[in-house]
Amino acid sequence: MPFSLLESLSCTKCGARYEVGPLLNVCTKEGCAGALFANYAAAAISRDATAGRSRTIWRWHEMMPARRAEDIVSLGEGGAPLLHAKRLGARDGMPRLYVKEEAGNPTGSFKARGLGAAVTMAKALGARKIALPTAGNAGGAAAAYAAVAGLECHVFMPRDTPKVFKIECEAYGARVTLVDGLIDDCGRIVAQRKDAEGWFDVSTLKEPYRVEGKKTMGYELAEDFGWTLPDVVVYPTGGGTGLIGMWKAFDEMERLSWIGPARPRMVSVQADGCAPIPKAFAEGKDVSVREGSAHTYASGLRVPKAYADYLILKILRASKGEAVTVTDDEMRRGVNELASFEGLFAAPEGGAAWEAVKKLVAAKKIDPGERVVVFDTGTGYKYVD
Repeated sequence: MPFSLLESLSCTKCGARYEVGPLLNVCTKEGCAGALFANYAAAAISRDATAGRSRTIWRWHEMMPARRAEDIVSLGEGGAPLLHAKRLGARDGMPRLYVKEEAGNPTGSFKARGLGAAVTMAKALGARKIALPTAGNAGGAAAAYAAVAGLECHVFMPRDTPKVFKIECEAYGARVTLVDGLIDDCGRIVAQRKDAEGWFDVSTLKEPYRVEGKKTMGYELAEDFGWTLPDVVVYPTGGGTGLIGMWKAFDEMERLSWIGPARPRMVSVQADGCAPIPKAFAEGKDVSVREGSAHTYASGLRVPKAYADYLILKILRASKGEAVTVTDDEMRRGVNELASFEGLFAAPEGGAAWEAVKKLVAAKKIDPGERVVVFDTGTGYKYVD
C-alpha cells in the first residue's frame, strides 16, 4: 500500500476535480473560488495497524497528503491529551466532561497541526516562499515549520496583536509586517502581492492541506473514546479549520469502517464582539456577513468573516449543533476556572469554549450527563500582557 492514498483535490462548492501536483490555492473555475479538499483512494486500512505508530498527525499517514515519509516536516505535532475534567464536572454535575488540551503542541497551539501539513506539502510541491495573514498563533506555527523546511516565511498581522506573537515569528526567522486593520485586511495584502513576490499563500482554507493537519483532532477523539465519538464538541471558531477538518475526518473514518454513522453535535463559539457565525446561524443564512467592527481580546476569535463560513454553517446544521457567543469577561472567567479547577492555563479561546458549555447546559441544549469535549486551542502564556 502506498504511504499516502491521496489521489485528487475537489472543490467544496462546485465539485470540480484537480490533480495533485501543482501548487493550488482555491478553485479556479470562474466565479467559484471554493475551498479545496483532499480526496483519498478507497482502501481497507485496519485501525489497529496504526496503534503502534508515533502519536503525531502522521499516525494516519495513509489518510494524510505527504506521499513520502521523507517529505514530512514535523516538530512532533499532534497527540494532544484528552483530559477528563473531573473537578469542574463534579462542581457542575457533568461527569463526562473532557478537555482536548492543544496547548502542548509545538509553538503552543493547535495551529501546529495545520501548518505542519501545509508546509510539508508546500515544500514537497516546490514552494520556496510562503506567506499568510495571522491573528497570532498561525503566524508562529508557519514561521517555525518554515524554519525547519528552509522556506522563506512572510507573516502579516494586525498591529494590535499581542507583541509575543510578533517576537515569536521573528525568532523563527519570519519577516513580519504589522497592518493597520484586521486579519482579512492582512489577507488582502498577501493576495495582492503573492504573485509578484513568488509567495505561496497558506491562508486558512485558501490552500488544501492545513485542514488535513487539523482533521487529525477528529481521528484522535475517536481513538481516545475507543472508536466512538462524543455527544458534543465545543470549538472556539475563528477561521473554523479545525471544526471543518474534524467533520471531514468523521466522514473518512466512517468510509474506512472505523466508526459508525453517529456524529457529535458541533458547537461553534465566538466572541460577542466578533460573531459573524452565530449571527448567520440564528438568521438561517448560508454565509455570514463581515463583522466590520470586530473586537475581542481573544486574537484567534477576531476573524470578521471566515473564508469557508459556508462549510461551518452547513456542518452546524447537519450536526444539529449550535453557535454561541461569549463576552470577553466571560472568557476571562472561563480561563480562571480551567486553571484553578483543572490546572490548565488556557488561551481565552479555550475559556470561551468552557463558558459556552455552561450557557448551553443552562439553556437545556446540553444534557449534563452527555459526553462533552471542550477544545482548548492554545496556551494562555501568550496573553500575559
